[in-house]
Amino acid sequence: MQYTLSILVENHAGVLSKISGLFSRRGFNIDSLAVGVTNDPTVSRITIVANGDEYVVEQLEKQLNKVIPVIKVKRLTEGEFISRELILIKVHCAPSKRAEIIKTAEIMQAKIVDAAPNCVTVEYCETSARIKTLIDMLKPYGIREIVRTGTIAIDRGNTSVSI
Repeated sequence: MQYTLSILVENHAGVLSKISGLFSRRGFNIDSLAVGVTNDPTVSRITIVANGDEYVVEQLEKQLNKVIPVIKVKRLTEGEFISRELILIKVHCAPSKRAEIIKTAEIMQAKIVDAAPNCVTVEYCETSARIKTLIDMLKPYGIREIVRTGTIAIDRGNTSVSI
């Protein structure tokens, strides 16, 4: 099963290394990792998406709470949070197919952010599932390169992960 953890940490050098090392030591693969400063510049939020079972995730949460720079750990519940990921896709674009690629981007509400004679670059910010759909739609044209950010997530409604 896929789990999303939101971790508030002190904004210091080496904290990310401690967190990722904890996952590595337990043989737990991280599928997505995003880090950014919060509204408090002394605190960063780490969002980690990983696959595993309930027992392993519980153990990781307990271990994370023991790490000194960790302020708070919260497992986000499926359906109760909003998540997004950013992707840039460079697609081969024969002149005869350019209109089709642009139409595909429009249908998915993606943006063309760069165009060259033989390729276009598409920007898309959405859920991982919708990103997969866009990739599948663009594959037949010939994807040259993909760059993705990690998933970021926030609770729906009034609930928040705060200090």
